[in-house]
Amino acid sequence: MPKLAQFRAKRDPSIAETDSTASILHVDMDAFFVSVELLARPELKGLPVVVGGPRDQRGVVSSASYEARRYGIHSAMPLRTAAKLCPQAIFLDGHHALYGQWSDRVAAILARYSPIVEMASIDEAYVDLHGTERLHGPPLSAANRLLREITATTNLPCSGGLGATRLIAKVASDQAKPRGLVWVPPGGEAAFLAPLPVRRIPGIGRVTEAALKNLGIETVGQLQGWSQEQLEQTFGRWGTALYRKSRGIDSYEFFVDAEPKSISHNQTFGQDTNDRAQLQSTLSHLCQKATKRLRDAGLHARTVTLTVRFADFRTITRSQTLSEPSDLDAVVLKAVADLFSRSWNGVGMLRLVGVALSSFSAGSGQLDLLDPGRREKLERLARATDRLRDTFGFSKVQFGGSLGSPRRRDSGRS
Repeated sequence: MPKLAQFRAKRDPSIAETDSTASILHVDMDAFFVSVELLARPELKGLPVVVGGPRDQRGVVSSASYEARRYGIHSAMPLRTAAKLCPQAIFLDGHHALYGQWSDRVAAILARYSPIVEMASIDEAYVDLHGTERLHGPPLSAANRLLREITATTNLPCSGGLGATRLIAKVASDQAKPRGLVWVPPGGEAAFLAPLPVRRIPGIGRVTEAALKNLGIETVGQLQGWSQEQLEQTFGRWGTALYRKSRGIDSYEFFVDAEPKSISHNQTFGQDTNDRAQLQSTLSHLCQKATKRLRDAGLHARTVTLTVRFADFRTITRSQTLSEPSDLDAVVLKAVADLFSRSWNGVGMLRLVGVALSSFSAGSGQLDLLDPGRREKLERLARATDRLRDTFGFSKVQFGGSLGSPRRRDSGRS
């Protein structure tokens, strides 16, 4: 991931009004996982396609084409439910390493339009176009050109929302889908939001929606009709947020966050397993993915965390602090192996395993973990494999510990 991911948002309660310019662009890739799969399978275009795994397996929908969504299929829905709603849908396994590669390509395009970009997730980002007018012209023109460049370069569809706040930009991009751009000029935020259902506002879920409906509030316009005092009396501190959100006001600004707080990868198995070889292979694979991202960011981790979830959903999380920070696969894998031996008795059926790295530092701190000769060999090996993975893809170059494992689907990354 390019260094642009260093930018994220922080809450600043002192921000009371919207900016005077609509310069925040929210870019959202349309049905991203499906769109990436269709690059290799163009014959499936126009058909109901679901990414997440076989229709009869336990698991959830990761992404659905717009043709599939017409049947009520949506992300996080059980695969078996989706199959009942649309029996003719085509179900595909996910390839998250591939999605990550395409996400990085999109991120590189975003970085050419602004030095401040926040990758909110693998398929969406906020771009601050303020101050880029001399290079790219007015924000609306730059936004239009940016979205067109993404599709022309990657052949992936995307949508965008341009507004004075992050909240407005996100709602606008949702209204623009698919393949559209919605601009909300400063001062037009309340009118733009008024006809929308309250659920369109980020942060309002089913519980709040039901509570508002009981008060006769179903649209944002109806919510705007309530004073801040009335909402605070009913909802407490959340009432203040509802008052501000209904008018398009948010309390966030961009700031530079020099490094991520943690790097993690999880895998949920299609069927619960106690196959030791499969579990060890999976953990090796997750460790390699995490350390590759660590090296890409130029960081070393001091804390290694293992998560195991049993078939009954009982979850154990254990951490180990390394004597010195490291970015080497062998060091992290040894720590994970030690944690795993203390967390699993070799019999219990496991549903999920995960690896996380944290407590980061920049620069090398690998002094006492290994003898100098072995450490130098491992560092050369890591650099060589990273170059090959960057060229041919992560899945094409694996260490022996993760070879021969069953088909896997990385179910979580942060």
